[in-house]
Amino acid sequence: MLYGLSKFLHVASVITWVGGMFFAYMVLRPAAGPMTAPERLSLWVRTFGRFFPGVWAAVAIILATGLGMIFLSGGMGAVPLYVHVMFGLGLLMMLIFAHVFFAPYKRLRTHVAAQRWEEAGKALAQIRKLVALNTTLGFIVTFFAATKLF
Repeated sequence: MLYGLSKFLHVASVITWVGGMFFAYMVLRPAAGPMTAPERLSLWVRTFGRFFPGVWAAVAIILATGLGMIFLSGGMGAVPLYVHVMFGLGLLMMLIFAHVFFAPYKRLRTHVAAQRWEEAGKALAQIRKLVALNTTLGFIVTFFAATKLF
């Protein structure tokens, strides 16, 4: 029962995070493209301001449930290689998110508040690249979870 609940919370949190990044990158980004810089950049600050608290919660749940399921399975020495791959890539994704939150997102908020649109655009461009990377990593992790390849 505990393992099943952990797995559900883990998968639901991954869906929330990776699905949110996919939506932001593939749907919201192109839809916001025709907007003026002040409108577009302000939209992104509001969007991230609502999305990132959920990502922090998802990251905490993913880490706690992932470690819990590993523990319940007998530890890292007892789990298959694909779990090690998922764990490593998941940690990398978490570090990338933390960087996004504490560096370019902080700059984006600061520049939008000061109406420095060019600098805000540069911060958003950095976020866009890192979100693209993290979304790709999220799909790779999902591939390993679904196929249990190793």
